[in-house]
Parts: sequence; structure tokens; C-alpha cells
Amino acid sequence: MTISKLFPILTWGRDYSRQTLENDLLAAVIVTIMLIPQSLAYALLAGLPAQVGLYASIAPLVIYALFGTSRALAVGPVAVASLMTAAAVGELAAQGTPEYLGAAIALAFLSGLMLVAMGALRLGFLANFLSHPVISGFVTASGLIIAASQLRHILGVPGGGHNLVELAGSIWANIGAINLPTVVIGVFATAFLFWSRKALKPLLVARGARPRLADLLTKAAPVALVAATTLATWALGLAGAGVAIVGEIPSGLPRPTLPPLDLALWMQIATPALLISIVGYVETISVAQTLAAKRRQRIDPDQELIALGAANIGAAASGGFPVTGGFSRSVVNFEAGAQTPAAGAFTAVGIAAAAVFLTPLLHYLPKATLAATIIVAVLSLVDLGALARSFRYSRGDFAAMLATILVTLGTGVESGILAGVGLSIFLHLYRSSRPHFAVVGQVPGTEHFRNVNRHEVVVSPTIYSIRFDESLFFANARFIEDRINAAVAANPAIRHVVLVCPAVNFIDLSALESLEAVNARLKEAGIKLHLSEVKGPVMDRLQRSHFLQELGGQVFLTQYDAICALDEGCARRAFAARRGGV
Repeated sequence: MTISKLFPILTWGRDYSRQTLENDLLAAVIVTIMLIPQSLAYALLAGLPAQVGLYASIAPLVIYALFGTSRALAVGPVAVASLMTAAAVGELAAQGTPEYLGAAIALAFLSGLMLVAMGALRLGFLANFLSHPVISGFVTASGLIIAASQLRHILGVPGGGHNLVELAGSIWANIGAINLPTVVIGVFATAFLFWSRKALKPLLVARGARPRLADLLTKAAPVALVAATTLATWALGLAGAGVAIVGEIPSGLPRPTLPPLDLALWMQIATPALLISIVGYVETISVAQTLAAKRRQRIDPDQELIALGAANIGAAASGGFPVTGGFSRSVVNFEAGAQTPAAGAFTAVGIAAAAVFLTPLLHYLPKATLAATIIVAVLSLVDLGALARSFRYSRGDFAAMLATILVTLGTGVESGILAGVGLSIFLHLYRSSRPHFAVVGQVPGTEHFRNVNRHEVVVSPTIYSIRFDESLFFANARFIEDRINAAVAANPAIRHVVLVCPAVNFIDLSALESLEAVNARLKEAGIKLHLSEVKGPVMDRLQRSHFLQELGGQVFLTQYDAICALDEGCARRAFAARRGGV
């Protein structure tokens, strides 16, 4: 690996201009305004002190600017990773304890190591085990759990839980302890954020504001809400009326931190760290590739693994928790005009300034405001309509999505994602074990062959041509063997069996042994087994075995060559016939 490949900044940095700097600075200002309340809120969601959210938004952004290949991706705390952090660490320590923070730091560090190792070994393909239906179902269920977990802050009641059942039970048990001032703040904050997202920009434009200014003011709405509710809580003495506030937030920059060197702890968080790594990478790469395509830019998936891993190690080293690329934040960064990853580094400077100068002003910030910020952010992730779309298109994908949603809601995030992955792999193996196949015949007037059940074709009574639309491996070897044996037993006129192989990309040893068994049985019955349209790599493997020497028939370049050689009269009649009739 070259230095410029490991550090993409050496490539885009050579052409960095004043105009690019201005665009990156403007994007950084907008993203900083958006990220300050989000960072505080996601730290709350992860069960960590508010300042940890700011810490996790400084070093990772600078590190990603060095290693990342996306020009617009914004890295930092996100809702799903925060929830997964809370679920993993909550099993090991109580919130508010040094052990809890230490476990979160260790989780970020171990996740970073895993991502860097995957990138170095070019293991980005592991993310493919998370199918889109599973990811969609997991994100939807996680969004619902996150929103439900914040209701207690909106209502001002105690409670908790790692799944929807536990959360609903805890809120119901404390329903009599609702704090009215907290409810007023929470409902107002939620309504304001929803309104500002949909109606504020059109209103400002209608009042004469320039679109760029209106967009900036809309993005600043959460900061205005934080300022207004903090001031109101302080002025009205609402903390004394039972309104939960953030409290004292230490000012200053994060100090270098080492994760706890506890082997038992690392063993306990290994599985959650791997899940956070894979889920975070899938979200990151999908966002990065989507934005890059709009500007005809290229993303290096393996380098993104290294960049994201290094960012998480940086988060751990600065006392933060796991980070990843955020969708909404990256879209804002892109639309604000960010041209290079330097915009993320400038955003880190803004967050650092906030950590030094603004934290004393956030003492009276109501937790209900942060809860409203989280709810509005995560509900945009909920896509229940995907269930209906997947049901119409694929029952298997629908089953995987529904199972992921139900298990996640009922038991928690780790069980949900594992159930989704397991079911996806099972469905893939099931579909592969019963591959689509077609008996094919010659289309009149052509050299093409199609399914006898879908097209009007010419078929030789002595030739059984079957096409399997799947690679041949252990899961479907017996199915293929049974299909051929059943067809031969049902038709005594068959003298040739042609296995048409344009869709066969490989044949494993189990399938090869099945083909050898089929060949031997057909020989005993006076029937020859032939192959046609075998791909080069498959033929290379077959030539390294004894199968071709033992094959009763021949290997043909095309299916038309096979028919011409085995029943020339049938081929001539079909070719001479008019298409559409024989």
C-alpha cells in the first residue's frame, strides 16, 4: 500500500484552493451548529456524561480527515451506535460509574482495532452478510426503541430497559410520577423541532430571506431551542420544580485516555464491538457511496474501514465512545458545500471551542430538550413502509426484515441483528438448495434456447436439456441429482442428458461427486451425460479432476452445438421453422 493510498489527504491536499477552503469552512460552521446538540443528546442516549459526546466529536473527525476517502462524510456519534453502546455497556456496569465510561471507551477502542484489521486484510465483504432488509429492519426497530427510551425524559419519570417491552413496562409503572413542567418543555421542544424541519425554511424564504440564509437558520433551530429552554429553566427555577437538567459539564478539551486493560472485559464486549463495527461500516459506506456518486467521486471501501477504525481508536484515546458516519449529518455537510474531508477537521475545531467556552452555559439545559432532539432525529430512520414493499417483492426478504424488527423490539439490539443475519444466511442457503431450473428447447428460427414452460420451442424427444440457474455446491447437489434421476425415470425415450451451465460459476467437491454419481447411473442405463456452455474457470477446475475422462458424453461450447451433434434433424427443423410457430 502506497503512502498516498493510506493517507488520501496527500492526494486531495495538493489541489486545495482558497475557494475550497471557503466552502469547507461554511460547511463546517453549519455542521458544528447541528452537531453540538446532537453530540450532547447521543451521549445521553449512550448513558454517558454529556461532555463525552463532545469529546467523541473532536479527534475522530480530525483522524478521518487524514485517512478517509469520502469528500462529504461526517463522522461522529450516531443514534444506532449510541443505543448499541448503551445496550452492551449497560450489562457490565451501572450508568454514571467510572467502570461504565471505561467499558464504553474500551468498546470504541476494540471496535476501532477490528475495523482497521478488516481494512488491512481487505475484509470489507463481511458487511455483505448484512442484507438491506436486515439493515432496514434493524434501523427501523432501533429507531422505535430509541424514541421509546426518550419518552421518560419527555415525561420526567424514571425508567429504563433495553427493548420495547421493558421500556413500556417501566414507563407504565411510573406513569403517576409525571412532571408537568418537564412535559411542557418536552412537548414544546419536539413540536418545534418537527415544525422547524418542515416549515421554517419555506416560511423564511416567503418572508424574503435568501435560500442559503434560510437553510442556515433552519439548521441552527436546534441550537436556538437549546438556548431558549436553558434560559427558561434557569430564569423560572424549573430545576427546583423537578425538571431534570444536564448539570455541570466540565469545560476544556479531552485528555488522552487509555482503555481499561482488562482481558475479561474485552472478552465480554468482543461480540458487541464486532456488531457495532459491521453495522457502523455498512451505514458509513452506504452514505459515502451515495454522496460520492452525486459528484462522480470514488470511495475505497477497504480504506474506509481503516479510516473508520482509526476514528474509533481516536475516540477511545480522547475519552469518547464508538462513532460512525451519520446519514443526516453527512447530507447536511454535502448540501452545505463541503469539498474535502478538511470540513470535518474544521468542524472538530468548532466542537473543541464549544467544549472550552460554551459548556458552563449548558448547566440548566433540560434533558427533555435533548430527548426531543433524539426523537426527531431517529424517527426519520423509521421506515415501516419497507415491510409492505418487501412483502410484495420477496416473501423471504420480508421474513428477514420482520424477524429482525420483532426480535430487536422484543429482546434488544444485539439479538435482533444476530437474528436478522442468521435468518438471511438461512434463507440464502435454502434458496440455493432449491435452485431455479428450466428444461430448455430451441426457439424456432434461432440458435437460442429457452424454458419450455414459458416459450414455444422445439424439443428433441431423445434429449433432456436442463439448465440450473445457480452454482453447484453442497447445499443443492442432492437436489440436482434427484431432478435428473426423476426426469430420466419418467421418460424412457431419453438417450442424452445435457446439463446447460451458463449460470454455473463454480462447482464444489460435493456437487462434483454428485455429478460423478449421475454420470455413472446414466451410463448403466445407456444414457450419456453432456455439458454445454461451461464457463472457463469452471472448466479449469473440472480439468483438474477425473470427471471429464469418465464423462459418458461430451462438453459443447454452446447448446446449439450440442443439439446439432446429438439430433441434427431436430436442430435443422427448429432453425428452418418460422419464429412463433412450428
